[in-house]
Amino acid sequence: MLRSLFAGISGLRVNQTMLDVTGNNIANANTTGFKSSTTVFQDTLSQMMNGGTAANAERGGTNPVQIGLGVQIATTSTNFNQGSAQMTGRGTDLMLQGDGFFVVQRGNEQMYTRAGAFTFDETGTLVTNTGARVQGYGLDATGAPDYASGLIDITLDTAVLPTLTPPVVAPTELTSYTFGSDGMLRGVFSDGIQRDMAQLASADFANVMGLEKIGETAYRASANSGAVQLGVPGQGGAGTVIAGALEMSNVELAAEFTNLILAQRGFQASSRVITTSDQVLEELVNIKR
Repeated sequence: MLRSLFAGISGLRVNQTMLDVTGNNIANANTTGFKSSTTVFQDTLSQMMNGGTAANAERGGTNPVQIGLGVQIATTSTNFNQGSAQMTGRGTDLMLQGDGFFVVQRGNEQMYTRAGAFTFDETGTLVTNTGARVQGYGLDATGAPDYASGLIDITLDTAVLPTLTPPVVAPTELTSYTFGSDGMLRGVFSDGIQRDMAQLASADFANVMGLEKIGETAYRASANSGAVQLGVPGQGGAGTVIAGALEMSNVELAAEFTNLILAQRGFQASSRVITTSDQVLEELVNIKR
């Protein structure tokens, strides 16, 4: 009976966790770039009452007698399936169609996100809504990404960018800009020439479900995600960029409400196990009376 009590308690715990995960999914049903999670249960160790025996000339074999000791959380897995597109028409709203993540920098920490609601701040730097700087690559003399120089902030300030081709000569000024499907920031200048200015970086991992959620719809690499594989959109299996659109949450409310019911019923059933075990213990105590 003590085993049943502890098994019931473990059922309460894991179903409460399932409720927590499901509630978080529902709360983020309209969060840009959010990826839903699911809980996976597994049983705990079983107590061996009798071991199995092999068959012999006198009798057949017997199976082991084991009693389970409850349930535990195996993992909470993240669903990285593509979310639907919401067209916004804003030039700095970017969506990745396919695999990969945008790379952003907050202080000394490099983070990865699917939420492309970006904007240029007062310094002309492309940033997230929380101020993290979007990362990319400068261009070499051939217009290709300059991987050797490493990641840089995406900025509209031509003074801090690598030399543009053809060079910008004062008083030429930037008049407009666009992002291409390859993540290239292209500017139109007052001399009538369009120039490639910088290219967005994309990141991928061998095990994306190993990434660690750190809030702000962002992730960091973990010990089981594998090393980050940096590149640019449209190359090496990375997705392409859709400008003027945002990737919405991939939460399916119908499935989440079903999970909500399952977690609720599981919690109720585990509570009933505890109640029934308590009633049996009460009967044992009453035998003395």
